[in-house]
Amino acid sequence: MNRPSLLVAVLLGCTCMTVSAQTKAPVKFGKIAAEDFVIKQPYDTGAEAVVIADIGSTVIQGNAKGWFSLLYKRTTRIKILNKKGFDAAKVEIGLQTQGNAEEKLEDVRAYTYNLENGKPVETKLDAASIFKEQVNKNYREFKFTMPAVKEGSLIEYSYTIKSDFISNLRGWFFQSEYPCLWSEYEVGIPDFLNYVTIGQGFLTPEVNTGAYNANFRVILPGGADRDEVVNLDGVVNTRRWVVKNIPALKTEGYTTTVKNYIGAVNFQFSGYQFRGGIPHDFMGNWQLLGEKLMKREDFGVALFKNNNWLDDDLKTITNGAASKLDKARKIFVFVRDNVTCTDHTALLMETGIKDCYKKHSGNVAEINLLLAAMLRHEGITADPVLLSTREHGFTNELYPLLDRFNYVICRATIDNQEYDLDASSPYNGFAKLPTACFNGHGRLITSENALPVYYMADSLKEQKITSVFISNDEKAGLSGSFKSQLGYYESLELREKLKGEAAAHLKQIKNSFGFEADIINGGIDSLKQPDMPATVHYDFAFTPAAEGQVMYFNPMLSEGYKKNPFMSAERQYPVEMPYAMDETYLLNMEVPNGYTVEELPKSTRVAFNDDEGSFEYLVQQSGESIQLRCRVRLNKATFLPEDYSSLRDFFAFVVKKQNEQIVFKKK
Repeated sequence: MNRPSLLVAVLLGCTCMTVSAQTKAPVKFGKIAAEDFVIKQPYDTGAEAVVIADIGSTVIQGNAKGWFSLLYKRTTRIKILNKKGFDAAKVEIGLQTQGNAEEKLEDVRAYTYNLENGKPVETKLDAASIFKEQVNKNYREFKFTMPAVKEGSLIEYSYTIKSDFISNLRGWFFQSEYPCLWSEYEVGIPDFLNYVTIGQGFLTPEVNTGAYNANFRVILPGGADRDEVVNLDGVVNTRRWVVKNIPALKTEGYTTTVKNYIGAVNFQFSGYQFRGGIPHDFMGNWQLLGEKLMKREDFGVALFKNNNWLDDDLKTITNGAASKLDKARKIFVFVRDNVTCTDHTALLMETGIKDCYKKHSGNVAEINLLLAAMLRHEGITADPVLLSTREHGFTNELYPLLDRFNYVICRATIDNQEYDLDASSPYNGFAKLPTACFNGHGRLITSENALPVYYMADSLKEQKITSVFISNDEKAGLSGSFKSQLGYYESLELREKLKGEAAAHLKQIKNSFGFEADIINGGIDSLKQPDMPATVHYDFAFTPAAEGQVMYFNPMLSEGYKKNPFMSAERQYPVEMPYAMDETYLLNMEVPNGYTVEELPKSTRVAFNDDEGSFEYLVQQSGESIQLRCRVRLNKATFLPEDYSSLRDFFAFVVKKQNEQIVFKKK
């Protein structure tokens, strides 16, 4: 890092701001009494552990390297309620490294307290029980498990992290998988260092601000000469966040990642300016980010080369193409089918597009940048797009924070039509992105800018049509045919699951019937054609099982919802389905020989939130024939927490109706 000359910087003192006092933490660490084992505040009785208090702080100090260091401290007390809560006694602390520089973990103290004969007994963590793991070249983890943990234990640990990476001002998570009675974080930032504060989640912290005068002692290494000491007077601006009685944040179904909604505060270093000096911008802007990325060897440089090593191969690959669109399709299919992705969460190249081409493998950035380079070679406009996958979390639209992205695709423009391409999976169709990419804001990177683009799950419309015919056969049983044309994304999921082999899926279908049936003439059309919808089809035969004079039959067979996908009574964050859906099921069946219809389910139509969806279940008998039409439709994929209750009730009704049965009675 290039550091400024502190010799020319003089910061004048400022008058301190005064603020009202704020409530103090309800515990005093290091002192445990018998009454501390009793939690007097209300909490979720189904919890496995409760965080009594979690308190952190960061201050900034001058260091002996001519710059500044961060001093981060954290202290936590947790009550273990049952054996399932033992995971709360496992602690992991992540530290960054950059070359020879690394963050340092200091002053680790950890104790477990158990009540014995009405008195607290302390067990101290042995320093030898702290293990270090080098996760990658830039990240280490220190891990330990609290000793002597039992049901009812109190555990308490504290540690300090010293960091010379001022861009790594640690954020704070107020929530976890356990309820928390008190969570607090305080930072003090000198007025010559600038950070952007980014909050998230649905909690409302109590925030207290203040300021005080401080002196920063910075030592400038002199090398062979004498070190120089600079004393800087400045103003430290403080902020303290406190949240009380925080519910646990549980991972629910249909969630991109709970990280998007956990109550937290984060920081991004944006620059510095000393009194009388010029401002230094470290964050930049989107335009500058686009320019820098296109000049990086591990990202955009190869797109501006002639790449003549591709000349002969591209003549073969595009042979017979009648248009630029045909060329683009042929190039896409070649890359998709001949290059294997080794890492689906890469933003930058490791070795380059030429190496990726020769080895027939590379990460997602290398593959899709190779695709862009090949398209450009053939005169087709193609640019990379930065995305964050749904599992990785949302990006920040306001600030050019590169670490919020983890995926690269290619956008081709042909005859004023845009095509988003991802050749990193053999199951992706042309101009079709995996659902993981539909996570909102992304950035189209050109040589001049980084333009916003948006990929919303609500824009994906998935249709599925299933037809079933059942008739009496000559053996006093029933036989039928089943045909289901899947939507694009269900087809994609099936291809990824089966990898071209249909037999296992047909066996699974047989087991899902709920009664003995023979499956014959089964198959899956277009299973190996990613651009086409897959169609599952088979014939089946079975002998109806009667209970005395009565036979029960579910006309949905193995289709439909067996249980409500939304079981929780309430939800704190949105429901995020991968796509909007429209599922239609059609049945035409003969009344079994020797039986009459005793009872049919009643027909019904239900609207969901006016025009946001609907459910219809229409059944009728005409002579010896029964017809059923069942349709579930949701016009969008994302639902806010206030819609959760009605969505849950909607699916509860769907499940109930789809599991109703036709009652046949012997003549």
